[in-house]
Amino acid sequence: MDKFNLIIDENQSLYEILKESNIVTHYQLILSNNNISELILKSNKDNLDYLILTSKKNFKYDSKKTILIDKPINIKTLLEKINLSISKNKFSITSNISVGRYLIDLNSRKIYLDGESLKLTEKEIELIMYLNESKIEKKSNEISKFVWGHSDNVETHTVETHIYRLRKKITDKFNDSLFIISNNNGYKIK
Repeated sequence: MDKFNLIIDENQSLYEILKESNIVTHYQLILSNNNISELILKSNKDNLDYLILTSKKNFKYDSKKTILIDKPINIKTLLEKINLSISKNKFSITSNISVGRYLIDLNSRKIYLDGESLKLTEKEIELIMYLNESKIEKKSNEISKFVWGHSDNVETHTVETHIYRLRKKITDKFNDSLFIISNNNGYKIK
């Protein structure tokens, strides 16, 4: 698990307990002294994820990144909540991929643009991800080998057919006929 900031909202006792116990080795413990906004900005600037522990019921920050602490505090239960929250946040982050102007949710297999969504097949997702990860155009035989596992010498129109259908879906839903572009060198995501 990568290190990230665990911000403890104005609770010196909890901060000391966690710090002395050495059970939170994956977290950078930070005690907030009424400066949560600054700590969140610094975490974002440093490209670090964060989680806030607070006992305030009317806390105004992102609820997905906040754990409300009940008193008395059970450290084992608190650590379980921390780990669960981190796992959920990381899962959510890694399941949403930016592709040009679009956002793809790998879990729901949907592509989004300006509040509109379109359901994609697993192969369409794999095709988009493969083309998106490449900085250069990919030939049909390369795509066929990577996405469908076909050998180099197999003649197939699978790639062309899938790209045609995917382009049509994207064009019909988002009016974008240039999502996947092609030229003599192959296919590429715009």
